Amino acid sequence: MRAVVYEAFGGTPKVAEVPDPAPSQDGVVIRVEATGLCRSDWHGWMGHDPDIRTLPHVPGHELAGVVAATGSGVAGWRPGDRVTVPFICACGRCAACSAGEHQVCERQTQPGFTHWGSFADYVAIDHADVNLVALPGELPYATAAALGCRFATAFRAVTVHGDVAADEWVAVHGCGGVGLSAVMVAVARGARVVAVDVSADALALARRFGAAACVDARVCDDVPEAVRQETGGGAHVSIDALGDPRTCAASVRSLRRRGRHVQVGLLPPAAGVAAVPMDRVIALELEIRGSHGMAAHAYGPMMDMVVAGTLRPDLLVTRTIGLAETSAAMVAMGPGQTAGVTVIKP
Repeated sequence: MRAVVYEAFGGTPKVAEVPDPAPSQDGVVIRVEATGLCRSDWHGWMGHDPDIRTLPHVPGHELAGVVAATGSGVAGWRPGDRVTVPFICACGRCAACSAGEHQVCERQTQPGFTHWGSFADYVAIDHADVNLVALPGELPYATAAALGCRFATAFRAVTVHGDVAADEWVAVHGCGGVGLSAVMVAVARGARVVAVDVSADALALARRFGAAACVDARVCDDVPEAVRQETGGGAHVSIDALGDPRTCAASVRSLRRRGRHVQVGLLPPAAGVAAVPMDRVIALELEIRGSHGMAAHAYGPMMDMVVAGTLRPDLLVTRTIGLAETSAAMVAMGPGQTAGVTVIKP
């Protein structure tokens, strides 16, 4: 099969012919119809993710496609089924999984990190009966590919960890794919959103998706104060969707009394240690939560809203490329990122 492969961290990824994957006993092989290019892929390529231990490597963790082959122990899926998967694939047997918390599985695997991923014609997924999600027939693959990481993570961050209610103020720091997803989900919940970013294009998309106010961090000297001014005292919920020590601290400082901070953006050690203002956390009785994806069994309510048109992840897809263009697109994510979501169609 064809795949995007890199042989060294930071080395130029190239399209190469590599062996086709085979399904494990309880796994499947999926023919990839669409896969998202995410900043997490860039972090992995740069060597920031400890789960990538073996090179050469094939990245890619947001995917949708068709089951091509199944292992002998798979009960619920057959070739031809249209599917997607969460980027955290669970074992289904550990204590966390037994409690339904598959997104923090003790023996989790992650395509594109713990094993070869979806920037390829085919990708193998283990524990298929635990991790696969059926796609409605009317849902395009490119839209479904946006769900597995950024959209599902944002959905759970807003609805579960943020517990956002109508008329609450939500601040979203960083309007890349996950941040714009959070804007869209929060607006669908009836919240008022303040979007924060350094990109005029990203802020324009945030406005398009319903943000009530925008803060341009390029020209704003005090982002938390600007958010507090826009919200009349601070956000009820603030989300760091970028993953940077500065945006993490700004998110916490943007909150009103008894507000909730949700950390969604990754904070790899290479970015430095995030100095969370714990004095403010204590004085204002703030709540700090981390959000790490969403289990396959929890996709139902989100998928229902997507099919009904209440949520429009298709609007997040601003660019579609092929495997040959993937290397340049991933390298370009270093100094910045294209507004919206880039989807690769192998």
